[in-house]
Amino acid sequence: MSSLNITNMDEITMRLVHYFVTKENYQPIIVNGLDNEIWLENTDKKYEVIRINSNYIHNNEQLDFDIFKAKSIVKQIKKKTFSFNCNTLSILLNVGDNVELKTKEKHIDILSINDVEELSTPTDITTLFPELKNDIISAKDDMDFFINITSDINSKTEEKNKLFERTFRKKTIFVTYALIVINIIIFLLSVAKLIDVNDFSMNLWYLKNGEWYRLLTAAFFHADTIHLFCNMYSLYVIGTQLENVLGKMKFIVVYIISAIVGSLMSGVLNGIGVTSIGASGAIFGLMGAILYFGYHYRLYLGSVMTSQIIPIILLNLIIGFSIPNVDNFAHIGGLIGGLFAGMAVGVEGKTTKNDSINGAIVTSLLIAFLVYASLFIR
Repeated sequence: MSSLNITNMDEITMRLVHYFVTKENYQPIIVNGLDNEIWLENTDKKYEVIRINSNYIHNNEQLDFDIFKAKSIVKQIKKKTFSFNCNTLSILLNVGDNVELKTKEKHIDILSINDVEELSTPTDITTLFPELKNDIISAKDDMDFFINITSDINSKTEEKNKLFERTFRKKTIFVTYALIVINIIIFLLSVAKLIDVNDFSMNLWYLKNGEWYRLLTAAFFHADTIHLFCNMYSLYVIGTQLENVLGKMKFIVVYIISAIVGSLMSGVLNGIGVTSIGASGAIFGLMGAILYFGYHYRLYLGSVMTSQIIPIILLNLIIGFSIPNVDNFAHIGGLIGGLFAGMAVGVEGKTTKNDSINGAIVTSLLIAFLVYASLFIR
């Protein structure tokens, strides 16, 4: 005989959490200071946040306070997840009969569930989530039900934890260091006059005459030691981080595309009279890819994005516009190219196939447009 007695409200809560976590891929949000509330998040869904509240709401005033409290927490989540409109579903499990339930507030839908049967019959919740009716948990008794529910949720959570660990664990960095070495060797060869920078720099005139290799080679040449040091230090700091979370092959693709788009943007916007060299366009592309990656992990990296990554990008762009002879058009081009390239290569377990296809299409169209524009600029 089972020694566990699950109440009607407990069963509703457990079934809802089981469905949203295992079938809809929501994940828990840790909200401090709240009792008897479960908050779940999935920014790819219609409802980015789902709240399950089992606290007793016994009058209309308490309902108003509950809505106010939910809005306050949603406002915090919006800041952390960079969401303009954080659509929320607030599910109330313990509402008094005399309460006049409000079903809609700004960006918050509200519904009440009183009986577990509502999860398997045509009701408001099953209208919103039709598959909920098919989420059947077989069990001999309450203890068996609890074990099965817990096991399923733990299995799903373990999958997500493995993905998280696989993404963020420290890996051997190779590509970033190889790029740094190549840049240094090319700089030394150019200083020794063994190769001529002018033969590889980005200049629209040469591009129009068929020397398309300059789109990439220009990213490996530098004007002087300070130029080289600044770019290589930036590449070391940013590159090692992105290569670690994105992977070597994806990192290479992002770097190359960013360098090419940066060079094309430089040529199109600067015109024929300007020659450009340096890895900064490609490095800005790595920043763009970090933005895309951080967006998918914004629940964890939100504070890092707002306090470090975005300010660094803005600061570098401002410096670029403030200092003479800095090719900020290459920086902007690289940033945009890296953002779209990051979308094309995707973030494991986060980017959908359609998103990757769209990223590849947008990247291709951007390059095609810039190539077309470069051919017709006089």
